[in-house]
Amino acid sequence: QVQLVESGGGLVQAGDSLRLSCAASGLTFSIFRMGWFRQAPGKEREFVAQIRWSGALTYYADSVKGRFTISRDNAKNTVYLQMNSLKPEDTAVYYCAVEPMGSMGKYDYWGQGTQVTVSS
Repeated sequence: QVQLVESGGGLVQAGDSLRLSCAASGLTFSIFRMGWFRQAPGKEREFVAQIRWSGALTYYADSVKGRFTISRDNAKNTVYLQMNSLKPEDTAVYYCAVEPMGSMGKYDYWGQGTQVTVSS
């Protein structure tokens, strides 16, 4: 059974940093990419960042570019999101997701989320 477990969320002040982790287990497939998404209260879930498992090509939402960094540890099947210069508008539940190889652009598995709250 595939499990994605996020950790590292919390309550911080504007300008602070947090590092989120997402560990994947129970995988029976090769990973094509992993991504981070977030959902703020009353809003739809939005893309934050993604990373290719081979080659580590990354892509970011404009709203976090230059402040957030996604990275991965292939050996641990873990993806990280380093979040610097946090703003109150970054407050959301953050989810990680995995796209298996051959899944044609679809994130098939999702974690349960970790809350990030940024106070002004």
